Amino acid sequence: MHVFQALTMSNAAKKVKMGKRVEKALKEKAAASSSQEATEEDANKAPEPYTCIGHFDADFTELCRRAGLPPTEIPPVVLRAKRPGTPPPPDPKAKDPTPPEEPVDVAEEEPKPKTYVTKEKYSYFKPNIQVEMEHEEKPATVTEIYIRGWKIDDMMVDIFRNCFPTIEKLNTINLWNVGLTDKTLRDLAAIFPQCPNLKNVSIEGNPIAEEPWACLIGDDSLIVNLSLRHNEITDRGASGIGAALSTVTTCNKNLISLNLSHNKFSDVGAEAVVKGLRMNRVLLCLSLASNKITDKGAVKFGELLSRFPLTHEEVVERRKLLSDKGSPDRGTGKSPPPSRRAESKDRPGSVRSGSHLDKGDKKRDKSSKKKDNKHEKKNEKEDAGKGNKTVVMMDSKKDKDEGAKGGTKKDDKWKKGSHSMGAKAVMAGGSRSSIVGLNTSRHGSRASLVAETVNKTTKGKKTTSSKDKKGGAAPESESPDMVEAINPLLDSVESIDGQLWIPGNRSIINLNLSRNEIGEAGLKSLLLALQYQITLANLAPHPALKGLMRLSLGRNPIRADSEAYQKLQDLLLTRDPFYKPQAKSPDGEVQSLVG
Repeated sequence: MHVFQALTMSNAAKKVKMGKRVEKALKEKAAASSSQEATEEDANKAPEPYTCIGHFDADFTELCRRAGLPPTEIPPVVLRAKRPGTPPPPDPKAKDPTPPEEPVDVAEEEPKPKTYVTKEKYSYFKPNIQVEMEHEEKPATVTEIYIRGWKIDDMMVDIFRNCFPTIEKLNTINLWNVGLTDKTLRDLAAIFPQCPNLKNVSIEGNPIAEEPWACLIGDDSLIVNLSLRHNEITDRGASGIGAALSTVTTCNKNLISLNLSHNKFSDVGAEAVVKGLRMNRVLLCLSLASNKITDKGAVKFGELLSRFPLTHEEVVERRKLLSDKGSPDRGTGKSPPPSRRAESKDRPGSVRSGSHLDKGDKKRDKSSKKKDNKHEKKNEKEDAGKGNKTVVMMDSKKDKDEGAKGGTKKDDKWKKGSHSMGAKAVMAGGSRSSIVGLNTSRHGSRASLVAETVNKTTKGKKTTSSKDKKGGAAPESESPDMVEAINPLLDSVESIDGQLWIPGNRSIINLNLSRNEIGEAGLKSLLLALQYQITLANLAPHPALKGLMRLSLGRNPIRADSEAYQKLQDLLLTRDPFYKPQAKSPDGEVQSLVG
């Protein structure tokens, strides 16, 4: 009996233990399945978007990791190698400038040279991104990015779309032989305007069949210096670039330097670039070296630099601009200002301003003026030592008299605005001479008009108030406010054989046409253009439009003993801003200023 009870109890204990084991196994199985489901849900969930912090190295690496690149394939961000600088000269005041050299033990290993850096094998061919920084210890001070010799695909462009706009001090991007396509170039061109300080872009060694290079020079482009060398640009690409530089109604306002050397466009492409520079007065430096430009293209550049006739479309646009200039409120939705006759309710519309009704008023004005002159003379005697205060009083009284004669405040503002705008144009680079010379056939020769304009502006500078001498507010003619460049269509014109001719492009100061196929005919055309610019500069000097200062024509089929070539070189020598003519001694001998 006891044995039977012991057996039953042991069996019951085993069943209890087996039950606990089964429950534990079931719990573990359920936990494993729930954890597996959780991991699957986490994998299905999209990761949170990464917010760039402006540190290019950290941002680029993290975005590459999130894009699925293995760590070994992520291009490293490295500092761009620099040539070692020259050591500073020894200080002569320092003691023992040349310490005694210690004897060198031949058995010791020589120190490594500092003129180059050794790297592991094949590291030069591995993709990397070279950067330059203002401060190497501060990762947020990246200023220049260089990518050379490896392909930039769509995934990398998406990464750059997030990285580049957050780099505040980025001003230069250099892409060489990176295998760009039409899509990737357009995507990069859309990224560049989002970079606040990006000014220099170089895309070289990237031939693209579609040639969409004009997208880099759009209206919203902030690029100042653009280099497109070795891209196999043909006449098709040059035509797009010319249209992006300017048309009759649009103009790129930021690009200053454009390098199109080592490409494959001919006179057709050169003519398209010339057409784009007709209305562009921003570009200063242009390089078309190592192309296929002949005399025909050089003649077009000669016309551009000297003077050229307006097309029908340009004449129509000029008339629109002149009409808008005559009525400033036109096109803005505002109604034109009411006329003086409508404002003056006392005087009937049929009576002229010079009628008998105004004679009594004129006599009263004369008598009041005499009284005012007596008071002014007394004030001049009292304020003899106060300088220009009486001049200011007289001017204010003249303004009051003009207001009493029926001029409205709006008209006075327009008058003052026209004079001050002319002075600002001369001071800040605007073409005041072009404003005055619009009607040259009515007022005489162009040179006399420009001389009168310059004299008026110089007189306006001399008549300054005492407040200006004490450091007060400067007059409008001397204010340093920038004035927008006047449209070339508003420049002075000459009518020749039924066509309107305007002065050519004098904003270009550096033109490179070397290593082309320009001969004697193209050379003579460029010489005439330079002579025209010099003559025009002497007749109508302009502070901003200096004209061509450097013209490169090397490696062209031009004879070295050519008379036109020698004249061109002599003129360019005097145009060089660093040129210093040789001084003559009292004996008449020429002395060099060098040294």
